[in-house]
Order: sequence, then C-alpha cells, then structure tokens
Amino acid sequence: MKRVIVTGGAGFIGSAFIWKLNREGVDDILVVDSLGTGEKWRNLAGLRFSDYLHKSEFLRRIDAGTLSFSPEAVVHMGACSSTAERDADYLMENNTRFTRTLAQWAVQRKRRFLYASSAATYGNGEAGFSDRTDLIRLRPMNMYGYSKHAFDLHAERTGLLGKIVGLKFFNVFGPNEYHKGDMASVVFKACRQIAETGRVRLFRSHRVECAHGEQSRDFIYVKDCIDVMWWLLTHGDVNGLFNLGTGRARTWNDLAKAVFAALRCRPEIEYIPMPEPIRETYQYHTRASMASLRATGCPLTFRSMEEAVHDYVANHLQAQDRYLCSASRNVRAVESRGADAGINDPGVKVPP
Repeated sequence: MKRVIVTGGAGFIGSAFIWKLNREGVDDILVVDSLGTGEKWRNLAGLRFSDYLHKSEFLRRIDAGTLSFSPEAVVHMGACSSTAERDADYLMENNTRFTRTLAQWAVQRKRRFLYASSAATYGNGEAGFSDRTDLIRLRPMNMYGYSKHAFDLHAERTGLLGKIVGLKFFNVFGPNEYHKGDMASVVFKACRQIAETGRVRLFRSHRVECAHGEQSRDFIYVKDCIDVMWWLLTHGDVNGLFNLGTGRARTWNDLAKAVFAALRCRPEIEYIPMPEPIRETYQYHTRASMASLRATGCPLTFRSMEEAVHDYVANHLQAQDRYLCSASRNVRAVESRGADAGINDPGVKVPP
C-alpha cells in the first residue's frame, strides 16, 4: 500500500489513521477535509502527506473525472459527526450522497474502499447490536445516525457491501479529538473538569431501573481502531459491514474512575440533569457484537478501558505536545512503558 486518499483526514479518526499510515511507511497521501477557521488543522501539523484538497473541490473533481491523484485505496472518514445536527438535507448530501459517489468511483476503478458507518444506526438497541442484523430492522434515533444508515442500506441493496468495507464505530476516544467541542469524549472533558473543579459531571439516569452513571457504552481507543483499519485495508479479501468496538460495555462511572486513577486523584462525581431535548433519544446501553470481525481472522486485541485511558491521559493530554506526530516522537517507546509507567508529571494539569 503506497498511495491513499483519506477523507476527513484532518478530523479525529482520519488524522489518527494518517499517523498509522506514516508509521507503516506510507506518506503519499491525499488529505481531503474542510479546515474552516477552527483548530482542526493542528491534527495535520505533525503528519506526512502529499497534498490537501477541500472536500467540495475534491467532489467536483471526482464528478468531473479530473482528479489526478490515483490511489490504491480510499479511506472515507469524512462526515458531519454531530448527533445534534438538525439539517437533514445537509446530512443527506454531506454524509450519504458523498459516500455513494466516492464508493462508486473507487469500486469502478477497483480501488480498496473503507468507510465509516456508526453505532448510531442501531438506535435504542431494541434490535440488538449485531452487524449481521437485517439492516431494514434498524431505527436510528437521530438524523446523523440515519444519514449513515441510508448509505449502509444503499450498499446492501446494490451489492456494494460485497466489494467494500464499512465500520460501525462505537464510542471512540483518544488523541486528536480536541477540536470536536461538545462532541469530544468524556475522557477529554473529564480531565478539564477535574483540573478546574476537582470533580467530574455525569448525566443522571432518568430511568428507575438504571442508577446514576450506570448507563453503559462500548468504549474503544482510537489507536485500537486504526490498527483494525490498517489490517482491513491490507486484506483485500475481507469485505462487508463490521462493528468496531471492544465487545465490552462499561459504565460512565467506570470511565470517570479510570480518568481519576490516571490523574492519581480521588474520585469525585457529580450527577447533573440530562438536557430534556436528548432524554427521549438517549442510549442507555451499547455493546458491539464482534463475532463478524473475529470470523475474518483479524488477530487484533483491544486495550482495556483502564489501559487506554491511562495512555491517553499520561502520554497525550499531559504531554507537552498532545497531538499524534509522525516526525520525531518515538511513540513506540512511549507506548511500551505500559500502564504502570506512571504520569509524566505528578498532579493534574489542564490540557491547553
């Protein structure tokens, strides 16, 4: 694998995957994104790639047949990922149509195509969390989830799923998510809350059968995600739609305590009311069925939540440079220190 297009390449998972590509010796990469006026560009500053195109210009060249960059693979992470986005037309154009156009372009040229679906397609989970569930049974609870589901349905109906790879990402956290604002992980937010107030704020439960903070999610570290993505990219005989989680559900209380442990602080959790607009659509439990990915022969294992949170906090959020960087940092040596390596500097430091 030598030449790759990564859409959403300045975003969270996209930039992390470029970091992975660089570590595997791949730097002839076309990055596609929309940088705007925010801080997302910082995710690219320490990475190696050939060129950058705004997503609108990229799509124009795809439609016109004038794209000069000829890749071996397309990794499509570009999408609006806000579950609070209400403009349905924008989501259908940006998330669904864009993916249909790019998938068709890649398949026609016999290029490897890997795209991001989402666990949001499972809705409230009443149909379970198996990626072998009949897609027509799923009922997403927000427009973002539906925009992803709409392409999954299209790919199944047209037979594309037998030629491409889709990944239903569960709750991903880790370095390079700093630009995401309200959509950033609770790990990132918790570090700031602890630094500012000494406590973490979690939503109360509004169901009598679930205690406060005992709502559960399948949390997965972004470094584990990109290892799976690389394996799938380099195994062209494996196609289909796969869950990407750990297969384990952990509570928000567990996650908060892991952050406190990484910071060497005594746990202090405050439970706050869940905003009314999201109460009816809030997921109280997710857990990926990982049988399909395991059946492919994928040999990878995942860090425990505690190991992943420790690596994120100690080696990124408390580091001088918190971004993933391919140029000079000896990341393998840093990671090899393990969960007992301790914090870079005792005490809580506010992420910049």
